[in-house]
Amino acid sequence: MIRFCVLLALYIVKTPMNSPGKTNFAKVQINVKHVYRLWRQEGLKVPQTQRKTRRLGSSDQGVVRRRAEHVNHVWCYDFVKDQTLDGRSLKFLPIEDEYTRECLALEVARSITAADVIQVLQYLFEVRGAPQFIRSDNGPEFIAHAIKKYLAESGVATLYIEPGSPWQNAYIESFNSRFRDELLNCELFTSVQEATVISSDYRSDYNHQRPHSSLGYRTPAELAASVAGPPVGLRPAGYVLPAAQQPIEHEEPTLITTGT
Repeated sequence: MIRFCVLLALYIVKTPMNSPGKTNFAKVQINVKHVYRLWRQEGLKVPQTQRKTRRLGSSDQGVVRRRAEHVNHVWCYDFVKDQTLDGRSLKFLPIEDEYTRECLALEVARSITAADVIQVLQYLFEVRGAPQFIRSDNGPEFIAHAIKKYLAESGVATLYIEPGSPWQNAYIESFNSRFRDELLNCELFTSVQEATVISSDYRSDYNHQRPHSSLGYRTPAELAASVAGPPVGLRPAGYVLPAAQQPIEHEEPTLITTGT
């Protein structure tokens, strides 16, 4: 390209001007065929416009390839860390239904072990029914043998994202980011009890007062109520989900990175 521009400039300079000894570039007329010949001589080509290809990623466990299609299809969970005023640690465990975006649980304690996670899941399975899949990272609490055994016995398949790929668990990462920006960064907790009460209020507001554009500007609780069927344990054989519970189109999640 540089050589082509140099040759074109030399051609312009050698072109006779109206006034001898003067160069008037404004009135120079360049022959199109000569420019095309120089272009072909240098082997230049006009690059073809290429459409951007959307990459789905290589993992089958991410939110793009394995998306929630109905209530209790895919849940996700993760940990968020904070501390009380005295510097002692706090650990939050949010659990979300990816289809309705409901925050099903938001537990907080100084430490949350695999046994504590099982206790929370056991309660949710009893009151809501077990999901088909549950998505998480490869944290030690989530890959513990006890959790894998309990989920297998409950008929729940695990979706472990690839290490260092939080975007594959985008829904819970998005919730964690908002939770940190809107609550954790604005509150100073003096005790676990205070953190429990305040985070419970936040969860209630998130589920019942905050519309989501991806849900048709409905709150998670409104969507869940509109597609709810009989409790899982009371559904008769051959029960068919209502039409309102058929899959809806969700917008792609916007991943907001967090410091956790």
